[in-house]
Amino acid sequence: MNSLLIRTLSFLPLFVCWMEMVQAQIVPDTVYKPIGEVIIYGNRLQIPFEQQNRNIQILDRQQIEALPAKSINELLTYVSGVDIRQRGPFGSQADISIDGGSFEQTLVLVNGVKMLDAQTAHNTLNLPIPVDAIERIEIIRGPAARLYGINSLTGAINIVTRKPSHSEVLAHTYAGTGFKRDTSNNDELFNGRGVQLGGSLVGRLGRHAIYGSHESGNGYRYNTAFRNNKIFYEGEVPTNATSALSLMGGYVDSDFGANGFYAAPGDKESQEVVQTIMAAISYRTKLSERFSLTPRVSYRYTYDDYRYFRNDLSRARSQHYGHALNAEVNSIYQTNIGDFGAGVEMRRETISSSNIGVHDRNNYGMYAEFKTQRIANVLLNVGAYINYNSDYGWEVFPGIDLGYKLNDNWQIVAHTGTGQRIPSFTDLYLNQTVNVGNPSVLPERAWHMEGGMKYLGEHLSGQARYFYRNIRDFIDWVRSGEDMPYQPLNFSGNRVHGISSNVNYQFSKPSDQHRWSAGLAYTWLSPSIDQNDADEVNSKYAIESLRQQLTGNINWGFKGFSATVAGRFNERISYKSYFLADARFAYRFKPMELYVDAQNIFNMTYIEAAAVPMPGRWVSLGARFRFVPSKSNHSSLK
Repeated sequence: MNSLLIRTLSFLPLFVCWMEMVQAQIVPDTVYKPIGEVIIYGNRLQIPFEQQNRNIQILDRQQIEALPAKSINELLTYVSGVDIRQRGPFGSQADISIDGGSFEQTLVLVNGVKMLDAQTAHNTLNLPIPVDAIERIEIIRGPAARLYGINSLTGAINIVTRKPSHSEVLAHTYAGTGFKRDTSNNDELFNGRGVQLGGSLVGRLGRHAIYGSHESGNGYRYNTAFRNNKIFYEGEVPTNATSALSLMGGYVDSDFGANGFYAAPGDKESQEVVQTIMAAISYRTKLSERFSLTPRVSYRYTYDDYRYFRNDLSRARSQHYGHALNAEVNSIYQTNIGDFGAGVEMRRETISSSNIGVHDRNNYGMYAEFKTQRIANVLLNVGAYINYNSDYGWEVFPGIDLGYKLNDNWQIVAHTGTGQRIPSFTDLYLNQTVNVGNPSVLPERAWHMEGGMKYLGEHLSGQARYFYRNIRDFIDWVRSGEDMPYQPLNFSGNRVHGISSNVNYQFSKPSDQHRWSAGLAYTWLSPSIDQNDADEVNSKYAIESLRQQLTGNINWGFKGFSATVAGRFNERISYKSYFLADARFAYRFKPMELYVDAQNIFNMTYIEAAAVPMPGRWVSLGARFRFVPSKSNHSSLK
């Protein structure tokens, strides 16, 4: 067979034989902490997971390695309450929302640095982070203005990258196919493949890690070929016993066939090219035993090139160049009654676009926060974020989290908070035949309240909550007739009642030869829309949220063998419901791991966004390699 899949896999036996001759001392990949000890990566007050009153879920490194996923998009599909609507698989393009919100209402961060795209949130997940570089993913549900500022209207997703404790070299290669053929290209087998490389250096000059990846393939149907290149660097250089300089940077260059992505069926020959550069530098220092300060500067550049006719670039082409510069100072002051956090930030956004124009705006924010455990059995966190936008003026967003410990395991939790979403430049100024912006559209504002129970034990953890969210001036793209363009308008309100629950159980102890664990999560949503206009309109986004979502997984391990089976059921308001089942089977032997993934095992036909059919059954083979120098050649930093 002349497919690239077979040619790629033919190298695996030689690779394994060579690796068996490598004399390497293997140390644990990650020191896994109990979930309760994980510190949620906020920019301000640092709070362990077990003390959090917010509805927070975590995908840790152990889960990331076990799940049959090779992109951030795929990983997040296994989190209940998170709605990933992929137009293209293999990490090409996806919209993300939380608990029935729109894709513009969720803020994505990398190590606390905002990946906010002022052009459009369609580019939010265009990130230079290979999966092998991720330590964990934190999902914060509900408005998070007090934590992260504007545009975290329905929640935030923070991707925390790995902090190396020793020097090492990593390699990961994989290839897959759906066993269908491309009749338009010499009957070639549809396929995809990728390689991820990484390494870390730990020593007197600090800790440094760099990761790179390349993915490509001819897709899974006509004009869905893709190519993704990513590189990511992170470093930390200690300047003294209590201070350190942190550096982060990355670049991603992707292009993919966009058949049916935005304007089906006429966009059969469309293509999209996207590039992102991100960089951040921060300095963490303790000025005294009680007072710490962290200034940070970050930058993001985005290039988006949409080609309606990929073979004729002289017409129907949209090019956008966006820049965002963010500067902030965060501080923490510890006292006998509790911890105080305060800080300021400034953000400047600019765009130069062929069909949006040239625009810029400034945003300034400041916050104050206080947490205490001085009241018996009570965990209290209260604060406010004050925002000034050059286009919309001043706003204040207060919030409070409250928890009451019934005993060492059970806790009653409650939260109420507010948030804001500034319209994107696309909302305001887009000028196309079928989509027209509205400069008079106003920011969205949300109020959210929730309450429930939380349990955290040695083997069992879980929570169940009810929440209510009311969004005023909800923005949706609508039109009153088939011959009219879509245009954003402010509806009077978007209300959502919801129930979220999850439970995880570890059946075995870490020392057991047989290891069993399982997880189950369920989200129920009841959204409603209040319209200012009595006329009937066609909506792009208001009726596309999930009504029910059920996710579950079972994990088994014995010595070097492991298996994970994961399933998810989605019932969407405007589409047919569907159930997907995936699995990964792996065998680990020093210094290698071999695995096989089976995605969409039952070959279900389903749609997540627009008119884009997703792939059927897909099978992949992969191999990971890890080389660690001898113990005497690496050292750890505390």
